[in-house]
Amino acid sequence: MTEQFLQYVWFQKLFSPVQVTSSGESVEVIDVGKLNTDAGPDVFNAKVKINDTLWAGNVEFHQKSSDWARHGHTQNPAYNSVILHVVFDIDAIIYRADGSEIPQIRLNFSSHLLEQYEVLQQQNSFVACEKQLGKVSSVHLHNWLDRLLVERLEQKTHVIETLLNQTTNNWEEVFYIVLARNFGFSTNALAFELLAKSLPLNILAKHKNSLMQLEALLFGQAGLLEKNNTDDAYVTQLKNEYHFLRTKYQLEPIDYSLWKLLRLRPANFPTVRLAQFATLIHQSSKLFSKILETTSYHELRPLFQCEVSDYWLTHYLFGESSKLVSKKLSKSSIDSLLINTVVPFLFHYGKVNNNEELVERSFDLLSNMSPEKNYIVTGFEKCGIKSHSAYDSQALIQLKRGYCDLHKCLQCHISKQVLYAKL
Repeated sequence: MTEQFLQYVWFQKLFSPVQVTSSGESVEVIDVGKLNTDAGPDVFNAKVKINDTLWAGNVEFHQKSSDWARHGHTQNPAYNSVILHVVFDIDAIIYRADGSEIPQIRLNFSSHLLEQYEVLQQQNSFVACEKQLGKVSSVHLHNWLDRLLVERLEQKTHVIETLLNQTTNNWEEVFYIVLARNFGFSTNALAFELLAKSLPLNILAKHKNSLMQLEALLFGQAGLLEKNNTDDAYVTQLKNEYHFLRTKYQLEPIDYSLWKLLRLRPANFPTVRLAQFATLIHQSSKLFSKILETTSYHELRPLFQCEVSDYWLTHYLFGESSKLVSKKLSKSSIDSLLINTVVPFLFHYGKVNNNEELVERSFDLLSNMSPEKNYIVTGFEKCGIKSHSAYDSQALIQLKRGYCDLHKCLQCHISKQVLYAKL
């Protein structure tokens, strides 16, 4: 039993209408008030009727009455406005700083509700309520998934907002940094991000007409040329180009040890990803601006279809020849870039500029993309919730990572139905 559970019962009004203080006075809750997320009492602006007197003020929650003194509230003037103390176990009389006694109740609610909550908290399955998910109404579920998607996009835009503040609102630069990070596809995301931050977009723009110079800058700044002893003509040319450009722009490469190859398929090696990224920059101009003007998924995908240069068609690593293989970005890779880069930018740019059309476009884009394939999507499908698009899969990822994995059942809007279901 936790304070959070008591608060859940309180705000969801799942308690009995008949409440009695420890001194035997009747209590009627007129208004549950609002949750206080700052310092001070848990709830402000509540209204309760104790016997025949209407009280307006704050409410505090604890597991036990004695927690009041243990938390130092007795001498804290911020708690003088508390009109009711709500607990699970009354084991002490409590007072305000002026010595007046504070009414307190042991919140009366269904014992079944607590049993359900405790069972959920003890579950060790894919999600705690997986046996009950099939009983949740589709309307209730989809309303919650809509909110979860917005929540996920808002979380993703925190990074964008931070970078905008660091770059004096340079949207093209921030888009380049975030796109680079997502080119690392989790394993090398940090290395790609640090590389992009070490190599401003305006430098790359000056050399976008030369794929060789772009590759020299990217491989050089990645730290992959410095200790490379390969002596083929391509690597030698890269080194010569980078040496000149590094001196010209006073560049400092990142630590090459940041890059990871272990357990990666060759097509995902950082060398291949960097070669693809170089081609993308080579064939693009003001990519973010183009994305703002592009209205559909089928128009966006070609912007990210980039083949590597001739050398990388027959190599995965420097100096090691391989069979000639096309190394264009796969459909799933492009979709990942659209989901994790383009969609959050459309959403945030639309919000910042009061452009509801762009916000809706971000939702439409997800709705027209296939759902992701991962253990979360598969797990929910086994529980009876199938993803029909990336819109659904993104919402379910937010549900799993932001609520289920953290045991935040009480903050999940599915819980109100689940807590009453029979296990």
